[in-house]
Amino acid sequence: MRPFVRMSTPVVRCSRGRESDQPRPRWPSWNWSGETMQGLSGRVALVTGAGRGIGRAICEAYGAAGAKVAAVARSTDELESIVGEIREAGGTAEAFTADLSDPAVPATLLASVGESLGTVEVLVNNAGVGSSSDPKPLVEFDDDFWRLTLEVNLNAPYRLTKLALPAMIEAGWGRVITVASINSRVGSLHGAAYAASKHGVLGLMRTAAQETASLGVTVNCICPGPVRTLMNDKRIEYDADRLGRGLEDHESGLTPIGGRLEPEDIAPMAVYLASDAGRMVTGQAYNICGGINMA
Repeated sequence: MRPFVRMSTPVVRCSRGRESDQPRPRWPSWNWSGETMQGLSGRVALVTGAGRGIGRAICEAYGAAGAKVAAVARSTDELESIVGEIREAGGTAEAFTADLSDPAVPATLLASVGESLGTVEVLVNNAGVGSSSDPKPLVEFDDDFWRLTLEVNLNAPYRLTKLALPAMIEAGWGRVITVASINSRVGSLHGAAYAASKHGVLGLMRTAAQETASLGVTVNCICPGPVRTLMNDKRIEYDADRLGRGLEDHESGLTPIGGRLEPEDIAPMAVYLASDAGRMVTGQAYNICGGINMA
């Protein structure tokens, strides 16, 4: 591939085919194969729900990009493997156990990460409670499960983001990335709490993006479709049974592209949004859903 060369006074072709000697607006000269593209080397990145699935894949990608990874999950057992892999590859990672349904935990968690790795510069809100845990119609919904879902899926990202933003704003650089869902765009049959929490977090993050856009901080969401995770496995089995379909046939038709996504399909977007290359992207919600939502 030929290297890109910037001319001192490039020619601009106007809309009717005429040429102008007016210089193009300047844009960053990225080194697409080096650290300038990623810009994550040495950054402290906190990832919740890091023990498996999407969170684990994001941790792996951030570790490979040179970030100092704070991997957060409820169970130490889930974290030992991913932290060990990052360290074995020469990266830096620490495990932190946290129950994000407890309102007091986010402040303690950020303080612990700060003492161990440094101030959080990249926050990935990924931990979640799925509709597969207790699927049922709205009129039969359990209030305790409703509260738990909103506590983990909406209130925890609210608290973590609120507490992490001041240091990012002071530094003039920060990234907040929240893993929402394709269900933040539509409803979720027999999953009212999940859909409500994901709609809510989308509005929360767009508001945070508006408030921090001029301060060096970007705030974005990723909206995955049916990813191959333990949480989604249960929901897909439930839907296949409800519809009277074989599991394999049901799974193959989940997306227009066909089949399901893998956690590794989500991680590259998390790297891009955290990188210097994503510096002009904020307040966005990216569908990675195999074509389910093409809006």
